[in-house]
Amino acid sequence: MKLKTNTGLIIIIAAAILLQGILAVQYYYTRSLLADELENRAESEITSKAIVVKNTLNLAENSLNGHVWDLKRNLLHPDSSYSVMELVLRSHPNLTGCWVAYVPNYFPEKGRLFEPFVWWDNGEIKRAEIGAVGRDYTQNRYYKAVYASDSPMWTDLYEDVVSGLKLVTYLLPVHDGKGDIVALFGLDMSTDHLGDTLNYRHIYPSSYDFLLTENGQLIAGPKHTREKKVAEMEHIINQINDSTVEKSLSNSGRSTVFRIKDADGDEGMVYYANFKGQPKWQIAVVCYDKEVFAKLVKMRRTIGVLMLLGLLILGLIIARFAKNDRKLQKANLEQERIGSELRVATGIQKEMLPHSFSLSRDDIDIFGSLTPAREVGGDLYDFFVRDEKLFFCIGDVSGKGVPSAIVMAVIHTMFRMASAHENQPARIMQTINETACEGNDSNIFVTMFIGVLDLPTGHLRYCNAGHDKPVIMENGQWTIENCKANLPIGLFKDFKYVMEETMLDNHAMLFLYTDGLTEAMNLERKQLGLDCVMEVLKERDDLNLKPEELVKQMRQAVVRFCRGAERSDDLTMLAIRYEKVSREMVLEESILLQNDVKQVKTLNAFVVQVTERLGIETKIAKEIKLAVEEAVVNVMDYAYPPGVTGDINVHAKSDGQWLKFVIIDNGVAFDPTEKEKADTTLSAEDRPIGGMGILLVRELMDSINYERTDGKNVLTLKKKIVNS
Repeated sequence: MKLKTNTGLIIIIAAAILLQGILAVQYYYTRSLLADELENRAESEITSKAIVVKNTLNLAENSLNGHVWDLKRNLLHPDSSYSVMELVLRSHPNLTGCWVAYVPNYFPEKGRLFEPFVWWDNGEIKRAEIGAVGRDYTQNRYYKAVYASDSPMWTDLYEDVVSGLKLVTYLLPVHDGKGDIVALFGLDMSTDHLGDTLNYRHIYPSSYDFLLTENGQLIAGPKHTREKKVAEMEHIINQINDSTVEKSLSNSGRSTVFRIKDADGDEGMVYYANFKGQPKWQIAVVCYDKEVFAKLVKMRRTIGVLMLLGLLILGLIIARFAKNDRKLQKANLEQERIGSELRVATGIQKEMLPHSFSLSRDDIDIFGSLTPAREVGGDLYDFFVRDEKLFFCIGDVSGKGVPSAIVMAVIHTMFRMASAHENQPARIMQTINETACEGNDSNIFVTMFIGVLDLPTGHLRYCNAGHDKPVIMENGQWTIENCKANLPIGLFKDFKYVMEETMLDNHAMLFLYTDGLTEAMNLERKQLGLDCVMEVLKERDDLNLKPEELVKQMRQAVVRFCRGAERSDDLTMLAIRYEKVSREMVLEESILLQNDVKQVKTLNAFVVQVTERLGIETKIAKEIKLAVEEAVVNVMDYAYPPGVTGDINVHAKSDGQWLKFVIIDNGVAFDPTEKEKADTTLSAEDRPIGGMGILLVRELMDSINYERTDGKNVLTLKKKIVNS
């Protein structure tokens, strides 16, 4: 009996040691997985926050770049600089001041140094001329650097002695008609808001982000850097700047990593990386182990205690079966964990898709559906309206499951970013492809269809990257659009995509889908096929067909065909119905102008006459006049070559609720709605349309739309004059 007891005790002890060893190994590998996941999440956060900061800086740069032509146009009038700088200040919420430093003796009547300056003071814009002998800005190192390099730059962070704000300054060289630098155009931007921007959301509650200059100077950080953890922040910044601190590259090589330990003994990780391009800032994220591994530690304690308690209570018999039981328990926990993570991933993927199909418009009806073959899928679709144009896409990532879902999320984000300021689907596709090809070691490719539908005219531009051809119903007839396939995204970076176009009739229906529809299989492994899809479509060829009805009917047809067979691929469909809107006009007036700024007075009188006839209140009427004037002056400046006289037709139409101005010219093609960074090396005459003019028009009017029709530029501005 004693021998059996000793044997049982030895078995229990051996089993306890063995189980604790298993727990330790599990803890080690799980911790490694969590550490890898933390690295990926930290780098994703660094990337996303860097994009937000860069966008903020780009907006400030665009605010300045967009007004250079205004400044250059008035170089003979020094005091006009103040009006231009005031427009810059009002165009960006975080600007504190704007100035122009002219080269010495450029305006002899103003003295050797002339530096007009405007700034915000308690909600008001103040003006001053701050150039003087006692403040020789030509000796400033940034002035010298920009002047010598003839290129714009951002300064390091500094503290304004008057306001106490932390500022950075953007400097831009200004050239005259001969190409000589005549001044530096600059703006001052406060960095206080960047701390809140960086830390509005974190990986973990105690995590935080901060920005540093290239030399390690703190630009912006969380609020606690100004409260109870100043010393800790300074310690981390010193470690980033200290070359003797042991650091390493992350697994991806995109960030630098090192461990820290704060005054409370809490350990953690710091990930930081350098900005690409100017300014050469650094962005860092701090994460603490106590939150990263909190659930893992708790799980380890709980499982360990339960193991020992079970061994003590159940004894030898339970000990013999404990190993198999724990294996089963571990499998169940792992399955539950995987299921939980997949549910989270499914929720995230659904959140990325459009939440609503209501566009609050009477000229477009749209409905989409995505049914993944597994918990998550690699299909995507998206749509939005900008500048009276419907941007939409549908895509299919090669493969299935989580890897495809990750690529789907990236492609979806790139579509949104690329189409934010671009109207040509081929160029949008080109941008997405160039980005997708970088680092694509797994050779994952994406078939995609991108379309841009001009809602006032029904003009559809599209680009197909190896995707299934869309089907269009016009006049009750369903036909397959014969479009070029091009290559899928992600294969060749230098591939040039081709744009195609067509016109949609009234009541036209556009149906797009992924191969999960045509390749749906039944229990006999037969595919549905495009012919069957067309048969289902032809059953619903009435002009009153709704996109939602069409998608639901097609989904039911797939269910009937498969008869319970497991789906082998994701199924995604997108239906778009186009309705041309025509309303009875209560006013239709027009005026013919020449491309001469002297005719602006005639234009203004015409706009005033229109707004007075419609009884529009004074404030809105002034905004309309300013917007129309700005748009027409842009046409005068850019539509016709210097010395060439051309006509500009301005048509005013109103149905009592909306007032529309249609500006038509026969000049060279240019799209003012595409906001690209101005090329400051070109003269004002050579630079394409863009900048402050269009930004102002967007601000004052409800919508702006451009189309090139029959060799003419057609720019349409709309303003709602009656609240519905």
